[in-house]
Amino acid sequence: MSTEQTSTEQWSGQPGRPEVAAAGEWTFPEPRVRELANGLTALVLDVPGQYVTSVRLTLPLPLRAEPRELEGVAWVMAGLLDEGTQQHDQRELSEMLERLGVGIGAGMSEGSLGVDLDVPQRHLGEALTLMTEIVREPAFAPGEVTRAVRTRLQDIEQERASAPHRAMRQLAATYYDPQTRASRPGAGSAQSVAAITRDDVVAFHREHVHPHGGTVVVAGDLTDVDVDGLLEASLGSWTTPGPAQEWERVPAPRAQDAARVVLVDRPGSVQSELILATSGPDRRAPRWPAFPVLGYVIGGAPNARIDAVLREEKGYTYGIRSGFRPRQVGGTFVVSGSVRADATVDSLRLLDEILRGVADGVTPVEATSGVDFMTLTAPGRYATADALADELAHLAADGLPLTFTSDTVAAMRRLTPEDLDAAWREDVGTDWTVVVVGDASAYRDEVEALGIGPVSVVPA
Repeated sequence: MSTEQTSTEQWSGQPGRPEVAAAGEWTFPEPRVRELANGLTALVLDVPGQYVTSVRLTLPLPLRAEPRELEGVAWVMAGLLDEGTQQHDQRELSEMLERLGVGIGAGMSEGSLGVDLDVPQRHLGEALTLMTEIVREPAFAPGEVTRAVRTRLQDIEQERASAPHRAMRQLAATYYDPQTRASRPGAGSAQSVAAITRDDVVAFHREHVHPHGGTVVVAGDLTDVDVDGLLEASLGSWTTPGPAQEWERVPAPRAQDAARVVLVDRPGSVQSELILATSGPDRRAPRWPAFPVLGYVIGGAPNARIDAVLREEKGYTYGIRSGFRPRQVGGTFVVSGSVRADATVDSLRLLDEILRGVADGVTPVEATSGVDFMTLTAPGRYATADALADELAHLAADGLPLTFTSDTVAAMRRLTPEDLDAAWREDVGTDWTVVVVGDASAYRDEVEALGIGPVSVVPA
């Protein structure tokens, strides 16, 4: 028998073909927990073979702490943390970080300030010392503040020119009550950012950046590393004169007139950017495990319901995605993507049909596909130290238990089509906010004729 014949027999199901075993149970690794003297909680996770150590510092600081007239000051402050300290100016600090192989950055989310650091294991102690210096005594040099404000203003102009950014900004302004922080740009508007001074940045940092109530995650190969000693000598020694304010989680109310269609007019656009949103749950919802699966089934992959029609059958788009976006309290279900301009109206019609059709039920094949994808890919999603550290930091920021990820994956394995149907019917809204960025004059009347909501037009 030839080699070619043998190969053919093996791959056609003849004896000799290897058996593929079912995937085993997987759980998210649990870290060791330690409380530091200054009120920080340390989560330490040993990940053998991961010699780049990931450190994530999460401090409770919601965007609503910003003064209304200075919105964006939190982002400016965060972006300047690694631009020089009282001991080392910007150039000195940059050279030190480069010499140690440190990657560091900071940013804001709805409810917290996050500082991310990645460093080779052998330099962890020096990196933690610099991280402490960065959060404890940033310089906020006048020239750097001016540059950061100017850069942010330039970013705002670029975002206006980007259809996806413009659509998201309009969605926030339309979906949320205008009195809530969520209705306005997280990094501030042009007017509020332009008003920010160095004194504002210094005052915001002094008042709101404290270790108490925060969490530091250290993940990587920690063989022969005295992590406790390094943390106590660095971040554990960080104290501030003022007490940390306690922040409660609060919902972001939806606008009373949110169920409508807003056309953002960009004459001559050859594509239309679409966003559709309705209310959804946060990660504390009892049925939360069902929602990542539903997001996948509806629009999480090229073979999902949306792309099966709009991409594969119609050829209107390169891809439209959907997913649940939990907030600290409540959340949204969002569908977004771009379509050909001449397909705008039919795309909205089809999306309306597809989304309303979810209430008719999820098929067993869809349920199995979604559960398999979300559960069987979990080990790969959390295979590296940085991914593990990121997840732990997110759990800390949301105040979720350390077993949350494992519990969610385990619950997903038990989901049935009936569970998915109940979750969609009972926890997902039926009134949609629709935003279209494109040439409104080309399709306004036809969009109104669809009857999916009152239509208004705003300039880009």
